[in-house]
Amino acid sequence: MIALLLFFLAALASPFRSKSRLEAENAALRHQLIVLRRKMQGRVRLTNDDRWFFIQLYRWFPSILQVLTIIRPETLVRWHRAGFRCYWRWKSRSVGGRPLLETDLRMLIRRISIENPLWGGPRIHGELLKLGFEVAQTSVAKYMVKRRGPPRQAWRTFLRNHAPDIAAMDLFVAPTIGFDLLYAFVIVRLDRRDLVWINVTANPTAEWIARQITEAFPWDDAPQYLIRDRDRIYGTVVTRRLRAMGIRDKPTAPASPWQNGFAERLIGSIRRECVDHFVVLGEAHLRRMLREYARYYNGIRTHRSLDKDAPITRPVQRIGIVQSHAILGGLHHHYVRV
Repeated sequence: MIALLLFFLAALASPFRSKSRLEAENAALRHQLIVLRRKMQGRVRLTNDDRWFFIQLYRWFPSILQVLTIIRPETLVRWHRAGFRCYWRWKSRSVGGRPLLETDLRMLIRRISIENPLWGGPRIHGELLKLGFEVAQTSVAKYMVKRRGPPRQAWRTFLRNHAPDIAAMDLFVAPTIGFDLLYAFVIVRLDRRDLVWINVTANPTAEWIARQITEAFPWDDAPQYLIRDRDRIYGTVVTRRLRAMGIRDKPTAPASPWQNGFAERLIGSIRRECVDHFVVLGEAHLRRMLREYARYYNGIRTHRSLDKDAPITRPVQRIGIVQSHAILGGLHHHYVRV
């Protein structure tokens, strides 16, 4: 009954259909009959010509989806999309011309462009010619990193160029077993994060600080700038000593410890990796521990900011048996090959 009703409705709507649409639907129905007559056993087998025929009809007259019975409408749509992809893959194929650059060379051009923001295409092209790469300058310009603004150095490069001439100093407190307070004084260079000087006292004074600075830096190895906070202990005696050594004093803003971040980070490492794990017996005991930790920090401990190297460059060992040496009573270990 439902099929008869649908046939009746289709018959009523047929006068309003265009003649070309009816012919397309009739062609689709006839081709389905041809496919079914060709069927021998099992499922219906469609050839590439059959698929091409249905796809072209679908492109011209999408209404044939209503009369398809041997295939699903979504199957025909999937064929159409696959044919669309194949067509544009064929359209975008290489038709000759200049050969493409190798992947390694393209990556090298991008790497040079990123590492040298002040270089243009001619400079990179000249560098590649000296490395033995035969490449056109237009190809170099094509694979360079595109920048919006004018070429300029990064903040990391700027800081790295000035870090060798900058050092930082600070004081921190360590309690003893007798509830006394000892003061540890540290100086760190910003270039390699190396701990230049560390010492302990129970009564810090400006004269003592000035003497530590003199002992930390020889006259021919003093930095140009020294960062410190605004503690009152850095009095006139300290500033005069710095001026006499050719060091420019750079105090931080009030209540701004982040402006002396290198020294603060070093003090945090000393606390987490050394002082917090010991009961300080006295001034001599704390000085011995801190100096042993300073040797470990400078020559053994790897730093992420130094590409997993120590401040005093540690050689790579590839041959031998790995052995460990205890540091600070086994709190840390040094692994070497022997």
